[in-house]
Amino acid sequence: MAQRRRIIGLTGLIVLVLGLAMQEFLVANTSALPITARSLTLQSGATDGGSLPGGVVNHYFQFTLHTTSANSLGSIRFLYCTLPGSLSDPCSTPSGLDTTSASATMTDTGSGITGWTLVNTIGGGAVNGSPYIHLASATTPGSAEAMQIKITHITNPATPAATFFVRIASYASLDTTGPVTDSGTVAASTTNKIDLSGTMPESLVFCTGATVQTTGGVPDCTLATAGTVAFNQLFSPTATAFAISQMAASTNAGSGYVITAEGATMTSGSNTITAIGGTATTSNIGTRQFGMNLVTDTTPAVDYSSLTWTGGTGDITPASDGVNLMAAAATNFNTANNYAFDDTALNVVAKSDNGLGGTPSPSNAQIYTASYIVNVSGNQPAGLYQTTITYICTPTF
Repeated sequence: MAQRRRIIGLTGLIVLVLGLAMQEFLVANTSALPITARSLTLQSGATDGGSLPGGVVNHYFQFTLHTTSANSLGSIRFLYCTLPGSLSDPCSTPSGLDTTSASATMTDTGSGITGWTLVNTIGGGAVNGSPYIHLASATTPGSAEAMQIKITHITNPATPAATFFVRIASYASLDTTGPVTDSGTVAASTTNKIDLSGTMPESLVFCTGATVQTTGGVPDCTLATAGTVAFNQLFSPTATAFAISQMAASTNAGSGYVITAEGATMTSGSNTITAIGGTATTSNIGTRQFGMNLVTDTTPAVDYSSLTWTGGTGDITPASDGVNLMAAAATNFNTANNYAFDDTALNVVAKSDNGLGGTPSPSNAQIYTASYIVNVSGNQPAGLYQTTITYICTPTF
């Protein structure tokens, strides 16, 4: 009987020892602290959108480790699963997910602890859906550490609108073995891409008026005023009369546009004021002249102050830059204080080539200001003189 009691006592001792060992194991695992401020952002890869099902993209993890000097930090594991849970729970790898690309890399820019190396290939010890990063040697952080880890060239799960979970865990070891120090789970989802399509047709916007105003600093043809304009004074052999009008143009035509003007000279019944002709010349008081140009003039001193958009000048506005703004007054209409007008032919007055003699090109909207002058001789017959000028803008697509 004594011997039997000794055996029973020994058995009880063995159970007690095993119980203590189990208690130590449970304490070691239940002491893991939760990873906080954790998120997973699916970022665009070289060609695919971040949440594209089956897309090759970048997975950007942000989280805060509670690891302190009481625990070493050597590696961090990312376990991809179809369901949330702890590391010890069953885990099924999402269908189509691939974390083992040989071209995958990682960055730790912005992390409190840097110097990590990615292990993501099967040959490197990681399995698909379970990449990990490790330091060259374990460290002992003195406080919570914010981490920013981006792993590139991961193939998303193939199923659209599929939510998947990544269980994150840190370890003291360099290969994710041994007890877990910190842990937490993040979620992400694939989504169907939205394909948008639209057509930009061939475009020409052209308008004329006494003035052309703007909306938000951009010439707006819907705000062009009526095209009836009057000269600043009665015609006189001792002073030059002037008038102004405006027009705006834009086009996406590959070879830009050309603006022409046609019409008769100023007439009153059978009486006329001679058109200057196709070659530009200066204003000559006391001589019969009708002409125009598309630049700021000082002889005569044309008043542009009413043109709020142009700021009191007759220059093309906004100014051409040779890139997006290409308007240019044409030869014979581009020199200050020189005027032309041929009442027997089309007058090429402007084009979209930046005035540099380059190839005509598309252009955003710009405003031209046309200045008209009339000089008369002393024997000019009295009367109401009028004309109608028609401007034509022709794009070449």
